[in-house]
Amino acid sequence: MRALLACGVYLPRLRLARSAVAAAHAWFNPNLGAKGERSYASWDEDALTMGVEAARAASQGDATHGAFGAIALASTTLPFADRSNAGLLAAALGREGELAARDHSGSLRAGTSALLAALQVAADGDSPATLVVASDARDAKPASPQEAAYGHGAVAFLVGESARNPGHAVLAEYLGGTSLTADFVDHHRAADADFDYTLEERWVRDEAWGKLLPQAVTKLFAQAKVTGQDITHCVLPAGAPVQKLAAKQLGLPEGCFADTLAARVGDTGTAHALLMLAATLERAQPGALVLVIGFGQGIDALLFRAGPAAGQARAGGFATALASGRTDTAYTRYLSHRGLLQMELGMRGERDNRTAQSVAWRKRRTVTAFIGGRCRACGTVQYPLSRCCVAPDCRQFDTQDEARLADTVGTLKTFTEDWLAYTPAPPLVYGNVGFAEGGNAFIEFTDFAPGEAQVGQPVRFAFRIKDRDALRDFQRYFWKAVPMSAAGT
Repeated sequence: MRALLACGVYLPRLRLARSAVAAAHAWFNPNLGAKGERSYASWDEDALTMGVEAARAASQGDATHGAFGAIALASTTLPFADRSNAGLLAAALGREGELAARDHSGSLRAGTSALLAALQVAADGDSPATLVVASDARDAKPASPQEAAYGHGAVAFLVGESARNPGHAVLAEYLGGTSLTADFVDHHRAADADFDYTLEERWVRDEAWGKLLPQAVTKLFAQAKVTGQDITHCVLPAGAPVQKLAAKQLGLPEGCFADTLAARVGDTGTAHALLMLAATLERAQPGALVLVIGFGQGIDALLFRAGPAAGQARAGGFATALASGRTDTAYTRYLSHRGLLQMELGMRGERDNRTAQSVAWRKRRTVTAFIGGRCRACGTVQYPLSRCCVAPDCRQFDTQDEARLADTVGTLKTFTEDWLAYTPAPPLVYGNVGFAEGGNAFIEFTDFAPGEAQVGQPVRFAFRIKDRDALRDFQRYFWKAVPMSAAGT
């Protein structure tokens, strides 16, 4: 049985209050909506870092942790155009070299298309499970409707044959899917553009949703031998006018449409249909039929039956990710974090950040996968891994085994809030963190508000942007300590 075996969700901690957006632009556009809030990525987050966090959340508490043979990363805002973003994600998970990695992009339908492709591969009983990750961090012009409507976030589903993955309780059984491709341009973003160009909503509703959706879904219903009235939940990433039209055309029952998450998250682009699916499965009763629609230059339609693991929230799921947010009313902070407002950096922000790629390659396990060492002789854990054990009573050479520290928790031992050092989000907070398994690291913190850090505070570790090399258009990543609440735990 092909199925969704696990799910993980990541939403950035920062949630921009739409009232702050409306207040800032009232002089220019007094008709902007002011209700609710939207998620937005901080300066050190992007589609890749959010994808890493969602992928990690998908395997929390899993006895078969990491039991997948492929990664598919879907996004329209990947940081690299010519570098395997999925390969970098695999490296951050400590899985580089062990699995296939594929990037999916070019359409907001990339998330559902990647999921559909993984489910089709799972039909081969010998194929390993695939981790499908969808993540987007789209930006919009200030004062545009999209600025308030968009959100940032990521979701990951582990997809495979349930019989080959007995350690997983089934979230949803896959019943079938169809895909229809049409070069219908409802919006577009050129390769060198920063923002989407969107077209008139009524025309998109009538010509795309109204004509393409019935074709794809009717074919799926025929294959699965169901009718619209059999659907319990419909995941349709569109507003009420489209939902009303779809209900009429497909015979869907009243009240079946899933929450679009517009009020508290916003439209997360490539990730959104799968994010809505994750939220739906947390409240769906086992046995319920769930129809999922992906839209973008065509239609993807997928049908699931909720499994035994549905109907419950879990650590790393949607409910916990949503609850971890912190409302932000500082509109200029949002603009600065998203690179939409040029701030004076001062001389401390002028240093050259050239990356030594040869060193980065040699140290990739230490830096990207956050792997330290554990001494076979005395059990001491240290970071970074080295030939010599740091324990004073041991000091033996060549006794180190790899110890992945990214998935452990830590305790804040010392910290400094530095208002003089350069950071895009002052103050720069850094300090000494002790790992639960032993050992220490002197690293940066992120997602801490001024005054929030406390000695003895538990933290976990998140994959984030370390800094950017503006001269060579390259950015580096590393692991930072974050508050437990900021990670949705």
